[in-house]
Amino acid sequence: MAIAKAERLMNLALCLLGTRRPLSKRELRGSIEAYLEAGSDDSFNRMFERDKDDLRELGLVIETVENLDGDTGYLARRDSNRLPPITLDAEEAAALGLAAKVWQQARLAGAASGALQKLRAAGMPEAEDAYEVHSALEPRIPVHEAAFEPLMLACRDRRPVTFDYRKANSAAPVQRQVEPWTLECWRGHWYLAGWDRGRGAERVFRLSRITGKVRSRAGAFTAEVPDVVTVRETVESWAGETATRTARIRLRAGSGYPLRSRAISVHERGDGWDELEIPYGHGLDAWLVEFGPDVVVEEPADLRADVVDRLRAVAKD
Repeated sequence: MAIAKAERLMNLALCLLGTRRPLSKRELRGSIEAYLEAGSDDSFNRMFERDKDDLRELGLVIETVENLDGDTGYLARRDSNRLPPITLDAEEAAALGLAAKVWQQARLAGAASGALQKLRAAGMPEAEDAYEVHSALEPRIPVHEAAFEPLMLACRDRRPVTFDYRKANSAAPVQRQVEPWTLECWRGHWYLAGWDRGRGAERVFRLSRITGKVRSRAGAFTAEVPDVVTVRETVESWAGETATRTARIRLRAGSGYPLRSRAISVHERGDGWDELEIPYGHGLDAWLVEFGPDVVVEEPADLRADVVDRLRAVAKD
């Protein structure tokens, strides 16, 4: 059975790499003997989807393209599946080994481990792991949101998605149609950056505010995907981390520790409140609302007005 599956995967990979145009499921079924022997359309579809996912797990970049007739086709461009020779020194190998231990999700852990094995087989030097024996600290990036894995796969495969999203100033979620670009972790929260088709502009979504299931949609992206640096700067800005001014707030004593960790200065007032000066950038009003009655904005006036508007919108809902 293992040999038969390996042969089937190899034949599928050769078909996808050898074509100059996207091949439909019907064409692939007619080209691969194992698919011809599938008992029914449902059996073939299940087998094909598993094989496609397995090839992607092995590192093959498979594109999904919709033609003018609305049919979906598949291909693996050679230029997208070719890497230059990789040479790493001991320090670079150690950094990759450390990065591979960051992920807690089984899917990502398996992919990271497999990538390291391939690099070591290609001659990557073995590096001493400082985290292996003597340290009680382990690097981790926690992911608790159910939306993370389907969005990660959609970013990888360049597939549009739809999901219900609840903004910070609204109690009711609204469906969004998004072309996902990348996922970023910032200060313990995961964000999705992408093109919002309904708004006709790029947007950033906090994963913890996505409700229900993330559903994939067929079809190609309609907007150009920016480079990685631009996307990361967008995530940073929309997460409220690009500070251009400072704000002065009152914070209830013993609360709001994330705000305290970012404060430029903290003064005890002696009346159960502390006064903080914190960096003020885009998105700060949405963050402050999350602390509810424990935060009062003193200045600037525009930030205070934005927070009041958000609180009123939540109260109205």
